Amino acid sequence: MRENSFERSGYRITDQRSAFDLASAHRLLSTSYWSPGIPPETVAKAAANAWTFCLLAPDGEFAGMARFITDRATFAYLADVIIDPAHRGHGLGKWLVECLHSLPEIQACRRLMLMTADAQPLYARFGYTPLKSPERAMEVSRPDPYRADPLRQAEPLTGAEPAMDRAACGD
Repeated sequence: MRENSFERSGYRITDQRSAFDLASAHRLLSTSYWSPGIPPETVAKAAANAWTFCLLAPDGEFAGMARFITDRATFAYLADVIIDPAHRGHGLGKWLVECLHSLPEIQACRRLMLMTADAQPLYARFGYTPLKSPERAMEVSRPDPYRADPLRQAEPLTGAEPAMDRAACGD
């Protein structure tokens, strides 16, 4: 696959896997409000299994990142948009999101989603709105997964759950 790259004022955004700096990404994400204490192995796995973009400073230093969890055709979930504090205040987060949304694969998706506690005005600039039909959205929430036993099993079903129609699932 060809590299996607953008440049501005010496900064560079790239999806080239060799640009990903695990130690820097882990340092940023482990102190964020959405993934405190995230293990480095989880950051590495998440970056490897998503369409990950790195923001590099003019000197080549890792300055930020963002990921799309996507099939690159119909759906994309924007995650882990973060800029190193030393590089904040220059519009780099806006530029990063703008560049990612300019990609043809993302423009073709019928649904883009994200979760944010504090950046709604930023994402509204790119067309994000509150859910139009929140009653359709569902989640399994594990608010503190990095402090739990990583080998723990999912909660057992109680038997009160409706039976799953295997034919509807393609089985």
